[in-house]
Order: sequence, then C-alpha cells, then structure tokens
Amino acid sequence: MTTTPVIDATGVTVDLGGTPVLRGVDLRVLPGEFVTILGANGSGKSTLVRALVGLIPHRGSIELFGTPLAQFGDRRRIGYMAQRPDMFSGVPATVTEVVLSGALSRRPRFGWPTRSDRAAAAELIDRVGLSRLAKRPITHLSGGQQQRAHIARALVANPDLVVMDEPMAGIDAHSAEVFARLLGELEERGTAIVMVAHELGPLAPLVDRAVHLEGGLVEYEGPAHGPGTHDHAHDHAHSSEPATTRPVPAEGPLGGQS
Repeated sequence: MTTTPVIDATGVTVDLGGTPVLRGVDLRVLPGEFVTILGANGSGKSTLVRALVGLIPHRGSIELFGTPLAQFGDRRRIGYMAQRPDMFSGVPATVTEVVLSGALSRRPRFGWPTRSDRAAAAELIDRVGLSRLAKRPITHLSGGQQQRAHIARALVANPDLVVMDEPMAGIDAHSAEVFARLLGELEERGTAIVMVAHELGPLAPLVDRAVHLEGGLVEYEGPAHGPGTHDHAHDHAHSSEPATTRPVPAEGPLGGQS
C-alpha cells in the first residue's frame, strides 16, 4: 500500500530581493517521520520551511497531504512556529490566550474555545513549565518563556504535521528535555515533524533524517549523525551510512537554475 507523503516538494526555488536563496530543493516527509533541517546561517533553512507552509512565493512543486499547496485549505492539520514569533508583540494577550489561539486559528471559523480546547491548552502550558504564569501577559515573560509558550501554541491542536523554525532557541536544558518528550509523544502518534535547528541536543535520538542545506542546495540528506549534526560539520558521508544517504551534486537538481 502506498503511503501519501505529508510533504512532497520538488525543485523548490526561492528568490528574495533578487537573490537566489533556495536553488531547487527536493524534500519528501512521510507520516510519523521526524526530519531536521540543518545548515549555517544564510543557507536557506528558514526560507525552506516558510515556503513549505505557503508563507512566501516559490517556484517548483509543493504538495501537502497529497494536495498542491495552492489548493490546500485544511490548515487545522498543520502546527507552525516561526523563528521569532511576533504576532503578539503589541497585544496584551496572556499565555493561556496565546496557546489557545493555536487551536482557534486553524478552524474554518473563529469561535469561542471549547472545554477540550482549554483542557489541551492547560495541559501543554503545564508541560512546558508555565502554569504559574498562565494568566500573565506574554510580553512580560522572558524570551525563553515566550518561546515555550509558542511551542505549546504550535502543538495545542494536535496537528498531523508540525513545522518549527529554531524552537530550541533561548530555552534552558530542562525545557529542552520537556520539549523532547512532547515531540517524542507526537511522533509515536504518527505526527510528522519538520524542525529547523542549529544543534539537536536531547532531540537527536528522535530524528529519523537530517537534511543539510548549503548555499540554498541540499548538501547532505541521511542519518542524523551525518554532516551538520556534529559539533564539527564535515563534508563526507560515513562508511556505515545506508544507501538512503544522498549527497547532492553541487549544481543541484535544477542544474544550477535560480
């Protein structure tokens, strides 16, 4: 039986301000798969995930759950966390309101939160260690605490696909362990996870595949112990890596087009 990919992207090319940022990136993610996007600053990591969820224009093909991105309307199935969430920066929203908005924003119509919405929000707020701050305006929290609230917001609707851009930035070691347990539970339930990261830390055992970008191209794709996942990145494949590892030629899948 054929499994429909959660994400099926081919030849994704993005120019920003006239500069090519992605140059023909292919990415396929299956249900329940945890894929991490790695690479140096400016390699195109954030641009890729923003293109995948339809936030910026692109060339090439992107399908979500078997539907072309331009036609995909079931946003309830996707939980997204931006690199620097700022949608509440000027709004006196409490932590609870911010987390609840993750459930409400993916409904066909906005409405009052249900009892189950509130229960799910309260559970996640507790899991990320913010229960005592639940009624406090999110703008009064530290950067790391705000990051934890936005992680909870992305997960509250129990999506089928979670896309996160640097969710580990600014959180301490304990919070990172809690986050790893949350993602582990999601993965066990069959949720697909795509996460941009600089380092994996406690998430490393959960990752099924690493995709390393360099200069807008996929420089490496394979096991998470490959290039870009060590403290010292290197540019050769390990001899023990299986055949699924695919170094990509320098010209990329579009022959250097941008």
